Amino acid sequence: MIAHLQGKLVEKSPTQVVIDCGGVGYHVNISLHTYSLLPNTDFIKLFTHLQIKEDAHTLFGFVEKSEREIFRLLLSVSGIGASIARTMLSSLDPKQIANAIGSGDVVTIQSIKGIGVKTAQRVILDLKEKMLKLYDIDEVSMSQSNTNRDEALSALEVLGFVRKTSEKVVERIVKEAPESSVEYIIKQALKNL
Repeated sequence: MIAHLQGKLVEKSPTQVVIDCGGVGYHVNISLHTYSLLPNTDFIKLFTHLQIKEDAHTLFGFVEKSEREIFRLLLSVSGIGASIARTMLSSLDPKQIANAIGSGDVVTIQSIKGIGVKTAQRVILDLKEKMLKLYDIDEVSMSQSNTNRDEALSALEVLGFVRKTSEKVVERIVKEAPESSVEYIIKQALKNL
């Protein structure tokens, strides 16, 4: 219904802004990502999403169209409401969310406050295909690093290390160097176990 707002920025905080459009002040909820991208001018334009419920009409604003798209995709997942979707976009930037979903990275999604394992898995299950199509993410390289990670974990298990302990160490190594070979992951893990 309301695709975007363009007007004078009257109030600004990390979670909301008020935009004066022709004498009408619109209260718009924003993420920290949008807040960080707001220009230092009085005149701004935000792409919006209007949520209509029985008891409230709530506007959400985004500097980038891509962030609004991800917000809408997140809302389509059962168990994800507007406040959790906004928290996700405040915790990670849209590219990180798209990459985490595209690569099936449950740990990253679960690291967001208010998201448990099951919700993280549901988000990935419901949105992975859409993210891969929308953002043209290279799934091959993502699964390649996951394969290397899995092989390294299996090797460490064979060497007698406890899987849970190994997983934490390996996750950290893969996060720091996503393109690591199996040998590199194992060598680094052995230094840290």
